[in-house]
Amino acid sequence: MHQKYYCTYNDVHKLCQQSADKILNDHHPNLMIAIGGGGYIPARILRSFLKRPGEPNIPIQAIGLSLYEDLGFDDPEEVPGTKVTRTQWLDLSSLEMANLIGKNVLIVDEVDDTRTTLEYAVRELEKDVETAQKNLGREGEKTTFSIFVLHNKNKSKKGKLPEEMMTAGRYHAAVTTGDVWICYPWEAKDIDEHDKLAKENPVA
Repeated sequence: MHQKYYCTYNDVHKLCQQSADKILNDHHPNLMIAIGGGGYIPARILRSFLKRPGEPNIPIQAIGLSLYEDLGFDDPEEVPGTKVTRTQWLDLSSLEMANLIGKNVLIVDEVDDTRTTLEYAVRELEKDVETAQKNLGREGEKTTFSIFVLHNKNKSKKGKLPEEMMTAGRYHAAVTTGDVWICYPWEAKDIDEHDKLAKENPVA
């Protein structure tokens, strides 16, 4: 079993704050897609730091993807599964998908573990945008995807992101860690106990 390390809400807030300028300058996002459930809170915090004076807040849309599987024991640890399951997705026939066309879209998640979920999200979103472009006659408008995660685990990845995305610097992790189990505050049932454990075993 992995050693567990704990990340607090303050940690998340500061990681988003520290990353915002680089994301804003390098990616110029017009829209964010949060991968649920771990990407929701980082996306909302990050949006506050990405707002430019005199401009509206960057819209956030959400998709739900599940890769982790509960072991079914008393221990709450989960393990990466073998298959990505959609629990929520954008409606291809609605304005949700049309709104992505021609935009700089920032995909937000809490952790890049095996990279399987991120690979799935990028591949499927690119495919759906391409379909929407053809349906709407907007093939000439380029949609660019980039990624932000709080933590990237330095380990062999099962998933693969587009080479062009990586070489163009459109992948940003606030922190790179070892292959450790990270416990996030929104998963905690007792937040005081979580914060106490975070003082003893903080994420490096």
